[in-house]
Amino acid sequence: MIIQTIAAVISYIICTCLLGIKIFGSSSVSKKTRIVSLIIGFTGIILHGHLLYQSIVLDSGFDFGFFNAVSLISWLVTSIVLITSLFRPLENLLLILFPIAGSAILLELFVLDGRLLSESLSIGLRIHILLSICAYSLLMISAIQALMLALQEKLIKEKRAFIVMSKLPPLQIMEALLIQIIIIGFFMLSLSLVSGTMFIDDIFRQHLAHKTILSIMAWFIYATLLWGRWSAGWRGKKIIRWALGGFTALLLAYLGSKFVLEVILQRL
Repeated sequence: MIIQTIAAVISYIICTCLLGIKIFGSSSVSKKTRIVSLIIGFTGIILHGHLLYQSIVLDSGFDFGFFNAVSLISWLVTSIVLITSLFRPLENLLLILFPIAGSAILLELFVLDGRLLSESLSIGLRIHILLSICAYSLLMISAIQALMLALQEKLIKEKRAFIVMSKLPPLQIMEALLIQIIIIGFFMLSLSLVSGTMFIDDIFRQHLAHKTILSIMAWFIYATLLWGRWSAGWRGKKIIRWALGGFTALLLAYLGSKFVLEVILQRL
């Protein structure tokens, strides 16, 4: 398992370096490194996925401890962006996501924080968990996209870093991609909340109340963002602020509460 972990982390590191060369190098170098970087990137994803299977799927149940959850989300986010980058201009995000995924693998391996979920979970609860993770992952991608859009706008206004700017898609494309990702993520979040009310006996129980309230808050933030986009023509900074606000609420709802309950309180 350690050898596989090292191989996955090295794959992510090499792919990050190759993407950096592709994005900021000459056009001839870019073409040569694209295929190699994609092959190595998918190799890292496959190795990471196998490590996750070994860490999460146990004989006694499913281990969804904090660091396993972080690793799973980073793997899913990276996988979605890597596959999507074959068709849409999202490769720049991988420069951030590959190092995060590599760090998550190391945390997953060296920090033991198991929290078992019984194998007897109903199909409904399993669907709810899957929808929640998918929604969180997609909206995390939208948050990273929003940060890149904010940086791009700032650099344009300050008339700086033209080399960097020339390698990024136009603002209109970046913003359109952001909205598309948010729409899909919002849909998944809506399904997650609906499935939660259907398959969880009491979603406002003590250990679930803060997560439920923050998730509903995030849903309203994203709903307002989409309404503002379609009805009031929101663009630029407004879209970015609401996107980051929604993801902050979601971050506190899922990983924030998980970190407090499973890491901080367990060590007191």
